[in-house]
Amino acid sequence: MTDRQSLERALREAGVPAAYYWIEGVHEPAPTPPDFVYLRRGADGWETGVYERGAYEPVATHDTEAAACAHLRGLLGV
Repeated sequence: MTDRQSLERALREAGVPAAYYWIEGVHEPAPTPPDFVYLRRGADGWETGVYERGAYEPVATHDTEAAACAHLRGLLGV
């Protein structure tokens, strides 16, 4: 995946439940699920991680949106 919109479309088509992931500006479920994997802009690039118990826990920082999308897709096993 090269961008967040394509990633979100691929996740939907693969049947990944909407509450399992959060993609900044593209897929932000409301109400906020209790835990999910996420992709968002960080201070040093793109950040992927896990949101649990009300806290964001970064897993990796990426230089490009494409790299972050690929990582999030991998975290979801798609």
